[in-house]
Amino acid sequence: MSNDLILAASEVRLKAYVPYSNFPVGAALRTVSGAIYVGCNVENVAYPEGTCAEAGAIAAMCAGGEYEIAEVAVIAGGDRPVPPCGGCRQKLAEFAKGPVTVTLLATNVRRSAHWWEICYPVLLIWII
Repeated sequence: MSNDLILAASEVRLKAYVPYSNFPVGAALRTVSGAIYVGCNVENVAYPEGTCAEAGAIAAMCAGGEYEIAEVAVIAGGDRPVPPCGGCRQKLAEFAKGPVTVTLLATNVRRSAHWWEICYPVLLIWII
């Protein structure tokens, strides 16, 4: 995992709209072309009509005309990394044409200890 992807996820996390949970999450993904797209969670009072950070990054990627993920970083607050919800796991798998590593990070730990590998169409979880 490269630092630029982690930095992008960290920076976009600060832009999350989370007036109800106060739990910002940032996601950054790199496409096979090398471009980076980011997304943050956006809440809505009509729960669960908000969007997840991963879904936002995927939407930005598609809006940029790209449709294949090479790697992903997701960062949330707290002491433990937060795995993507089931819907986002499916969305990530949809755009993974081969093995894709998803690195999960938390703001209160120095180094992530959780990696997920997406092997289309199955999501494998590796916890190290």
